[in-house]
Amino acid sequence: MSYRPVIANMKEASSNEQSGLYEFIMNLADGTVCRVFYSRFPEWKMTNISRLQKTPCPVCRKDFICKCIESYKGELEQQIEENQWIDKALAK
Repeated sequence: MSYRPVIANMKEASSNEQSGLYEFIMNLADGTVCRVFYSRFPEWKMTNISRLQKTPCPVCRKDFICKCIESYKGELEQQIEENQWIDKALAK
């Protein structure tokens, strides 16, 4: 069975309104926590995603730095857009 990330929550961690750069903390349904970076200009675009070291990687089960979550960038970006996670995070 392959891994399917599902976003459970997303909140703003920091932002630089002048340059249009935003950092969000994203919680997945399986307990994985990720840091997501977005650029707002000319439109919202994910620039980077990384897993925070709170739980082992759900893909490779490593307890240290890996880049597995980057392979799901497109799927996560689609969920963020469809469920309007950025608007919800910025509204809080």
